[in-house]
Amino acid sequence: MSPGPMTVTWRSESDDPAPAKVSAVDDRLRADDAVRRVRRGEYLRYEGDFHNAKQLLQAMGRRLETPSRAKSALEAFREERQSRLLEHQTLSRVLVALDADYRLALSRAPDVAVACREVWGESPGGETLVPLKTLLGMLGAAQWRQKGLTVPGLKGLLRPHYGVFAPTRTEYVDLLKQVPAARLKDARVFDVGTGTGVLSFVLLQRGAKSAVGTDVDARAVACATDNAEALGLADRFTALERDLYPEGQADLVVCNPPWIPETPKNRVDRAVYDEDAGMLRRFLEGLPAHLAPGGEGLLIISDLPELLGLRPASWLPEQLAAAKLQVGWKHSLGAYHQKAKVRVDQLHSTRAKEVTTLYGLRPA
Repeated sequence: MSPGPMTVTWRSESDDPAPAKVSAVDDRLRADDAVRRVRRGEYLRYEGDFHNAKQLLQAMGRRLETPSRAKSALEAFREERQSRLLEHQTLSRVLVALDADYRLALSRAPDVAVACREVWGESPGGETLVPLKTLLGMLGAAQWRQKGLTVPGLKGLLRPHYGVFAPTRTEYVDLLKQVPAARLKDARVFDVGTGTGVLSFVLLQRGAKSAVGTDVDARAVACATDNAEALGLADRFTALERDLYPEGQADLVVCNPPWIPETPKNRVDRAVYDEDAGMLRRFLEGLPAHLAPGGEGLLIISDLPELLGLRPASWLPEQLAAAKLQVGWKHSLGAYHQKAKVRVDQLHSTRAKEVTTLYGLRPA
């Protein structure tokens, strides 16, 4: 997409194709008109005031809200996913342009260059066109990264990067306290789907000798590497861009896989949604071969899919049996994340019953 001689770089978190036609709009645009135009397939390039642009997105979002008609938790879950998809498809058509130095030429606009370089690297030159919704998410992530996140059981602050799943709900981290200290002493750890690296860091601080974290997303690998350096663990932790396992065997193999067996809609979704539980199946199948003699797998997983009716309660035991694994021990925690506290419909009531379990797995 090249207006005149200027090169334009299109950025999309969902791999949406670059828009063929973009219309310039400003502060005179009303939310009702904006929704109507984007539903016709139009992309709107905002050229007014930054704060007015944010208010426009909020007003457009309110016009997409509809009362829930779901009669079951599963229907409510499907309804919520569809609502979020519609919101993304609608709001992501409001665009802003950045110059060759990642400057946003809107009145009262903040400095966005640092946030952009953290996510995209140095500017390729020319203009960058990006959904305002995406840019706002990047700005929020940059502030979070600068401030740092306190995680129970972790000594020091964790600094999540944009697009990397952050432990804002900490049940799965808290469960690592149940791993006996004797089991951790001098242990070699594999952390499959490492994300920020937080599980590796907690285990290293508790006595593990070394850890190798793997992730399919390069942003997660960079995030985990940066955090290891900041926490003083870089000499004992390595992050690799891999699908599942690194080479060799480990004394402990930990994994907190995406727990919802549904299709992810974008890169960030892959931390939560795993189509047909494909990643989890392959993790279990490969686990025995990657355990050192006497080694143990640490699987941390929620029972929300079973509560929603996305799979039967017998599913996990069947998968463990097929992979020739047995449960040596387990510990569970009830939900205490924010979504479990709000009981406004069937879905939220179901989330209040959610239980996350740490399974100690051994070859059968």
